[in-house]
Amino acid sequence: MNNLIWFRNDLRVQDNSSLNEAMKGSKVVGFYCFESKFFEIDEFGFKRTEKYRAKFLIETIEQLQQELEKLNIPLFIYHGNSSEYLPQLIKDHNINSVFLQKEWTRDEQVILNNVKNNLESNVNFHEAYDQFLFHPDDIPYDDFNAIPNVFTNFRKKCEANSKIRPIIKLPTVMPSENLIATETKIPTLNDLGLEHYTNHINTAFPFKGGELEALKRVHNYFWETKKLSFYKKTRNGLIGTDYSSKLSAWLANGSISPRTIYWEIKNFEKEIIKNQDTYWLIFELIWRDYFKYISLKHNNAIFKLEGILDITYDPKTNEKDKYTWINGLTKEPFVSANMKELLETGWMSNRGRQNVASFWSKELEQDWRIGASYFESMLIDYDVHSNWGNWMYNSGVGNDPRNRKFNIKSQAERYDAAGKYQRLWLQKTLF
Repeated sequence: MNNLIWFRNDLRVQDNSSLNEAMKGSKVVGFYCFESKFFEIDEFGFKRTEKYRAKFLIETIEQLQQELEKLNIPLFIYHGNSSEYLPQLIKDHNINSVFLQKEWTRDEQVILNNVKNNLESNVNFHEAYDQFLFHPDDIPYDDFNAIPNVFTNFRKKCEANSKIRPIIKLPTVMPSENLIATETKIPTLNDLGLEHYTNHINTAFPFKGGELEALKRVHNYFWETKKLSFYKKTRNGLIGTDYSSKLSAWLANGSISPRTIYWEIKNFEKEIIKNQDTYWLIFELIWRDYFKYISLKHNNAIFKLEGILDITYDPKTNEKDKYTWINGLTKEPFVSANMKELLETGWMSNRGRQNVASFWSKELEQDWRIGASYFESMLIDYDVHSNWGNWMYNSGVGNDPRNRKFNIKSQAERYDAAGKYQRLWLQKTLF
């Protein structure tokens, strides 16, 4: 059997069930496409993937290619539309089966359907849910419609009734003759219509993309510095690389699996310490799962103005507010500082994200989807489910049962009492 693994948001070799299954064939090749759709201008005027995440993705694919070579698996890399390249690749290599991670959101479905429509022969597609901590087959719900609309209910029931699957062992190496020349190349930022840049001196995310970089970060944060043992106490920080795990970017494109992180936490708890801080990183992984299940339950409603609550409202449309928000020129220094950081680095803390989202949708009363789309464009760690789920949550059309509005000044006083973070990004002249 000739197999192909189509990499999407599972850009790793370790703990990858699609790769594991594909390697059971007599021949296996890999495929990845920098989809044109994800580098287009969206309906709100933003490039869907800006330079920060694009650079991280390029680095990730470079490392994936190298790691696959160690397994004697070639990776064919394209820039354009999968529907133009994949059917021909399947034909050229007499592929019988395609293995891929199951994605269910709008654009990924369109891309998959376009590929299938362009195929000349029958090919088996094997899709696997490989991005979860709690696998869909293991959760205590009969179907996705039964997923509760309150996170705490979901978390408690899953913690009580579900087990985390073990890590899939790295497959054995394919025969050396399997590694063939691909004659394809990884696009540059310029090829993707983006500009090259160097990291800002104050970035809280100076890390590179790739599976080995993800594992290096886990090793450093857990074992070298033991910062995991303080995670809950520091996670609302604003400055520096170590106030949080920073694993979200690698999780987002699948450079590391949530299971890998979970079992490493469990090892840490056995060997170093088990406390509320170590649990809290697992807690955040469950939140990540939850937003994925919410999008499975509600499908494209997560992209609609009314959200999953189907709330009808008429947002204000103000280009000046949009400009000042994006460029960090608002009346609230705490919001402006966070937006400046995002603009300059492609990163923002979790605390910052909640505040700027609340300010945009509830203070300025603007269309929350504009904010979500801007985050999609700029964030290194953009994840479709977490991004749109969190924006709905903070905008009153999602899973927040209390529909809270942040008091920005109070938040600034609590989390940046001395104004250090605000001065870092807004310069001293503004204070």
